[in-house]
Amino acid sequence: MSTAIASAFISGFLTSLALIVPIGAQNAFVLKLGLMRQHVLVIALLCGLMDAVLILLGVSLASTLAGATAGQYAWVLLTVKYVGVAFLVAYGFRAFRAAYRHAQPMAETPLNQNIALKSAVLTALGFTLLNPHVYLDTVLLIGGISVQFKPHEYEYAVGALTASITWFLMLGFGARLLTPLFAKARTWMVLEAVIGLLMWSIAYQIWHMPLSV
Repeated sequence: MSTAIASAFISGFLTSLALIVPIGAQNAFVLKLGLMRQHVLVIALLCGLMDAVLILLGVSLASTLAGATAGQYAWVLLTVKYVGVAFLVAYGFRAFRAAYRHAQPMAETPLNQNIALKSAVLTALGFTLLNPHVYLDTVLLIGGISVQFKPHEYEYAVGALTASITWFLMLGFGARLLTPLFAKARTWMVLEAVIGLLMWSIAYQIWHMPLSV
């Protein structure tokens, strides 16, 4: 492997990791499923692969999309913005309702509850495809940076998507180490309340986020 290829791969890996690691809607959902030990592999791979598709799209169309977000393609991000905000607000309400249930006397923890695979997949897709931040990070930011690594922009993309898949797998399967802490309903109450606040915070940021880059 040449130095240029290795540099492109490592740069893509580190850039992607820096964008993904900060807690967000995807991370919170994967963490929750990891604690419940349900559909972890499927959802972690789904989130990682969706990021991979968007990263490759961004690298392929970097020169086209970089100058078009404020014009021709602005309506796409605008639609995603409003639908995404509605989705996050609704999920926030759902999280607060769950927190209220866990606060009740004799409340059970979700560790033994079942989430249907279809519901988990649709929710994960919602957090991925209805969040404008995902498009700005993967398609525009990573795609735009990849131009600097020509003719090794795809090695940069491979590094970026490798970081995404690795992170979601580590988060999902690593969450089980915290299972003893979440054996109490009150701990779940705190987690759901934090998730609710996080969803509303992200919705607020997206609502006030300019769509041009």
